[in-house]
Amino acid sequence: MTRISYLDFSANEPERALKFYNIVFGWQIKKWEGPFEYCEFKTGEPNEPGIDGGLAKRSKPEESLTPFINVPSVDDYASKIEANGGKVIQSRTAIPGVGYMVVFKDTENNRLGLMEEDQSAK
Repeated sequence: MTRISYLDFSANEPERALKFYNIVFGWQIKKWEGPFEYCEFKTGEPNEPGIDGGLAKRSKPEESLTPFINVPSVDDYASKIEANGGKVIQSRTAIPGVGYMVVFKDTENNRLGLMEEDQSAK
């Protein structure tokens, strides 16, 4: 069974949003060392229930919060999504050193993502 494993936030003013989440909820925030501007946050200790996430500058008005579901193959699940009435809106994209992602809309127009972990992704 697959699980929601990550929440991806976007913001018009990332610094303002990160400060908000740090002050209000105490989330630990650090800049990601990857090839684009992104900050990761930890919402608790690894042994506690919960989901971590990250935040980037909003690039499209419709971007807001995207839950990511870990899957063994983004390609296989993208096919299942489209065969069952969903729509892939961002095809397979490599995140160097992390894996591959796909963004889709379900039958109710909700935006979600798929993540296939693969540290060799380039």
